[in-house]
Amino acid sequence: MAGSTRKKKHTGTKSGPQKQKPHGNPQRAHVSRDPAHVAPATARDWIGAARLRTLPLAIAPVIIGTGAALITRTEFHWVIALCCLVVAVALQIGVNYANDYSDGIRGTDDERVGPARLTASRKAAPRTVLAVALTWFAIAAVAGTAIVVRTGHWWLLLVGAACVVAAWFYTGGRRPYGYAGFGELFVFVFFGLVATVGTTYVQADSVPQEAWWGGTVAGLLACAVLLANNLRDIDQDRLAGKKTLTVRIGKRATQVLYTVLVLVAFGIVAFLAQVYPLAWLGLLALIPAACAILIVWTYRAPRELVVALGLTSLTSLAVAGFLCWAFVG
Repeated sequence: MAGSTRKKKHTGTKSGPQKQKPHGNPQRAHVSRDPAHVAPATARDWIGAARLRTLPLAIAPVIIGTGAALITRTEFHWVIALCCLVVAVALQIGVNYANDYSDGIRGTDDERVGPARLTASRKAAPRTVLAVALTWFAIAAVAGTAIVVRTGHWWLLLVGAACVVAAWFYTGGRRPYGYAGFGELFVFVFFGLVATVGTTYVQADSVPQEAWWGGTVAGLLACAVLLANNLRDIDQDRLAGKKTLTVRIGKRATQVLYTVLVLVAFGIVAFLAQVYPLAWLGLLALIPAACAILIVWTYRAPRELVVALGLTSLTSLAVAGFLCWAFVG
């Protein structure tokens, strides 16, 4: 009887309990960390979750787009330009909080190399993080609506809606495209071409080719930042089943692709300098870019890639500033 009782109580296996695979729908997933004895999030934690290092990627397209608009129209629409900036920054912050929420409840961020996330660390309730993300999306929507009312281009509401949907489904929903290796494609389209060309169009009612070239530069550098971020998290993403482009192609190919994207962006700057000589100053941004490339190829600890991410982001902002100056000058 004693022997049979012991057999009934023993339910484990030699290999131990099996770890469950993260659920495909974040709405039904559960945060895996124990919330006991976790200090609530401070203002610094909330600011950190906004990921300020990525904000230059939102500002750069607006700067380039505004410069391109001034090529064909000398009048500066500062109110529209400011609204474009609010839209871009609010969307960037919103997507950062949305990623914090979706990755956190999915379990992707349980073992994280970079800065701690609010949801995964249980410092903030998932619903609170979600509410903050939606608030920033709402701010972007209000600013975008103001642009539409001011310009009369009501069809742009569809573009704005597409931007919000793309921001959410990067890591949200049942089948987030960021988990399937399409993150870089959408970043290039929305944080490069759409943001830059859209900024130019609402100010000039036309889109010169400089806006397309500038949007390509902004998009390539934004993709490079995402590659550096995903390279840092490659091991954790692979274990969590997050099949980013980096996970799919591997470390070495990611390093090569990162370098190519950065160099092609500067190649376009050199091309534009043939017509706008001040654009040659944009090559000064090769200094931080070269440092970032060096880190990407020689890093030993994944945390070092946080520096490369920041340098690439600042490179984007510097290039944008020089291109705007070249277009206006």
